[in-house]
Amino acid sequence: SPNNLSHTLPPMSHALELTDQADDEIRKAILAPLVEFNDSQVGPSQGRPLVITIKADSGDVLGGLWGYTGYSWLFTQLLVVPASLRSNGIGTKLMAMAEQEALNRGCTGAWLDTFEFQARRFYEGIGYSCFGEIQDYPPGYSRFFLKKTFSAPAQ
Repeated sequence: SPNNLSHTLPPMSHALELTDQADDEIRKAILAPLVEFNDSQVGPSQGRPLVITIKADSGDVLGGLWGYTGYSWLFTQLLVVPASLRSNGIGTKLMAMAEQEALNRGCTGAWLDTFEFQARRFYEGIGYSCFGEIQDYPPGYSRFFLKKTFSAPAQ
Protein backbone atom coordinates (compact mmCIF):
# COMPACT_ATOMS: atom_id res chain seq x y z
CA SER A 1 0.00 0.00 0.00
CA PRO A 2 1.15 3.62 -0.53
CA ASN A 3 1.34 4.18 3.25
CA ASN A 4 3.65 1.22 3.83
CA LEU A 5 6.97 2.78 4.86
CA SER A 6 8.81 -0.51 5.20
CA HIS A 7 10.11 -0.23 1.63
CA THR A 8 11.63 3.23 2.01
CA LEU A 9 15.37 3.66 2.09
CA PRO A 10 17.04 4.84 5.29
CA PRO A 11 17.93 8.55 5.31
CA MET A 12 21.30 9.45 3.83
CA SER A 13 24.07 10.44 6.15
CA HIS A 14 24.61 14.17 5.79
CA ALA A 15 26.12 17.30 7.29
CA LEU A 16 25.19 20.97 6.94
CA GLU A 17 27.97 23.38 6.06
CA LEU A 18 27.66 27.17 5.98
CA THR A 19 30.08 29.28 3.95
CA ASP A 20 30.35 32.74 2.47
CA GLN A 21 32.36 31.47 -0.51
CA ALA A 22 30.44 31.45 -3.80
CA ASP A 23 31.59 28.34 -5.66
CA ASP A 24 29.90 27.95 -9.06
CA GLU A 25 30.25 24.14 -8.95
CA ILE A 26 28.35 24.04 -5.64
CA ARG A 27 25.66 26.31 -7.10
CA LYS A 28 25.29 23.93 -10.05
CA ALA A 29 25.01 20.95 -7.68
CA ILE A 30 22.30 22.69 -5.64
CA LEU A 31 20.48 23.84 -8.78
CA ALA A 32 20.44 20.49 -10.63
CA PRO A 33 17.68 18.76 -8.60
CA LEU A 34 15.57 21.94 -8.67
CA VAL A 35 15.83 22.17 -12.46
CA GLU A 36 14.95 18.46 -12.72
CA PHE A 37 11.86 18.98 -10.55
CA ASN A 38 10.78 22.15 -12.38
CA ASP A 39 11.20 20.44 -15.76
CA SER A 40 9.05 17.53 -14.54
CA GLN A 41 6.28 19.99 -13.61
CA VAL A 42 6.25 22.54 -16.44
CA GLY A 43 8.81 21.41 -19.01
CA PRO A 44 12.22 22.92 -19.74
CA SER A 45 12.54 26.69 -19.19
CA GLN A 46 14.33 27.19 -22.52
CA GLY A 47 16.60 29.51 -20.52
CA ARG A 48 19.11 31.53 -22.53
CA PRO A 49 21.37 34.40 -21.52
CA LEU A 50 20.64 37.80 -23.04
CA VAL A 51 23.55 40.23 -22.79
CA ILE A 52 24.01 43.62 -24.47
CA THR A 53 27.24 45.49 -23.82
CA ILE A 54 28.16 49.16 -24.06
CA LYS A 55 31.75 49.20 -25.29
CA ALA A 56 34.28 51.99 -25.51
CA ASP A 57 36.27 52.42 -28.72
CA SER A 58 39.09 50.62 -26.87
CA GLY A 59 36.85 47.57 -26.49
CA ASP A 60 36.45 48.01 -22.72
CA VAL A 61 32.97 47.21 -21.40
CA LEU A 62 31.48 50.34 -19.85
CA GLY A 63 28.07 48.95 -18.93
CA GLY A 64 25.12 47.22 -20.51
CA LEU A 65 22.28 44.82 -19.84
CA TRP A 66 22.59 41.36 -18.30
CA GLY A 67 19.61 39.04 -18.21
CA TYR A 68 18.07 35.92 -19.61
CA THR A 69 14.92 34.57 -21.17
CA GLY A 70 13.09 31.57 -19.80
CA TYR A 71 9.54 30.33 -19.35
CA SER A 72 8.56 32.83 -22.07
CA TRP A 73 9.68 35.84 -20.04
CA LEU A 74 12.68 38.18 -20.09
CA PHE A 75 14.35 38.84 -16.74
CA THR A 76 16.68 41.84 -16.65
CA GLN A 77 19.11 41.26 -13.81
CA LEU A 78 21.45 44.20 -14.43
CA LEU A 79 21.12 47.44 -16.41
CA VAL A 80 24.03 49.86 -16.12
CA VAL A 81 24.61 53.01 -18.15
CA PRO A 82 27.74 54.88 -17.04
CA ALA A 83 27.05 58.34 -15.61
CA SER A 84 28.86 60.03 -18.52
CA LEU A 85 26.42 58.47 -21.03
CA ARG A 86 23.13 58.93 -19.15
CA SER A 87 20.28 61.09 -20.49
CA ASN A 88 21.15 60.12 -24.06
CA GLY A 89 18.47 57.42 -24.46
CA ILE A 90 20.95 54.55 -24.13
CA GLY A 91 19.05 52.86 -21.31
CA THR A 92 15.83 53.02 -23.32
CA LYS A 93 17.64 51.61 -26.37
CA LEU A 94 19.17 48.76 -24.33
CA MET A 95 15.75 47.82 -22.96
CA ALA A 96 14.14 48.03 -26.41
CA MET A 97 16.86 45.80 -27.88
CA ALA A 98 16.42 43.26 -25.08
CA GLU A 99 12.63 43.29 -25.39
CA GLN A 100 12.81 42.84 -29.17
CA GLU A 101 15.17 39.89 -28.76
CA ALA A 102 12.83 38.47 -26.11
CA LEU A 103 9.93 38.78 -28.56
CA ASN A 104 12.06 37.05 -31.21
CA ARG A 105 12.57 34.24 -28.68
CA GLY A 106 8.81 33.92 -28.14
CA CYS A 107 8.55 35.78 -24.84
CA THR A 108 5.26 37.32 -23.73
CA GLY A 109 6.61 39.69 -21.09
CA ALA A 110 9.51 41.00 -19.04
CA TRP A 111 10.24 41.55 -15.38
CA LEU A 112 12.97 43.06 -13.20
CA ASP A 113 13.61 44.58 -9.82
CA THR A 114 15.09 47.90 -8.78
CA PHE A 115 15.76 49.79 -5.57
CA GLU A 116 13.86 52.95 -4.68
CA PHE A 117 17.04 55.03 -5.19
CA GLN A 118 17.64 53.55 -8.64
CA ALA A 119 15.38 53.56 -11.70
CA ARG A 120 11.72 52.81 -10.93
CA ARG A 121 10.50 55.93 -12.77
CA PHE A 122 12.66 55.06 -15.79
CA TYR A 123 11.10 51.59 -16.06
CA GLU A 124 7.57 52.90 -15.55
CA GLY A 125 8.27 55.42 -18.32
CA ILE A 126 8.93 52.57 -20.76
CA GLY A 127 5.80 50.64 -19.85
CA TYR A 128 6.65 48.62 -16.74
CA SER A 129 4.27 48.50 -13.76
CA CYS A 130 5.02 47.67 -10.15
CA PHE A 131 3.65 44.35 -8.89
CA GLY A 132 5.54 44.01 -5.63
CA GLU A 133 7.52 45.85 -2.99
CA ILE A 134 9.78 44.93 -0.09
CA GLN A 135 9.81 47.86 2.31
CA ASP A 136 12.90 48.80 4.29
CA TYR A 137 15.23 46.84 1.98
CA PRO A 138 17.80 48.30 2.27
CA PRO A 139 16.89 50.09 5.51
CA GLY A 140 15.12 53.35 4.74
CA TYR A 141 14.30 52.35 1.15
CA SER A 142 12.18 49.89 -0.80
CA ARG A 143 12.91 47.31 -3.46
CA PHE A 144 10.37 47.22 -6.28
CA PHE A 145 9.44 44.43 -8.69
CA LEU A 146 8.14 45.51 -12.07
CA LYS A 147 6.75 43.75 -15.13
CA LYS A 148 5.70 44.50 -18.65
CA THR A 149 3.46 42.32 -20.79
CA PHE A 150 4.23 42.49 -24.48
CA SER A 151 1.18 43.35 -26.53
CA ALA A 152 3.02 44.49 -29.65
CA PRO A 153 6.57 44.42 -30.97
CA ALA A 154 9.00 46.36 -28.79
CA GLN A 155 9.77 49.86 -30.05
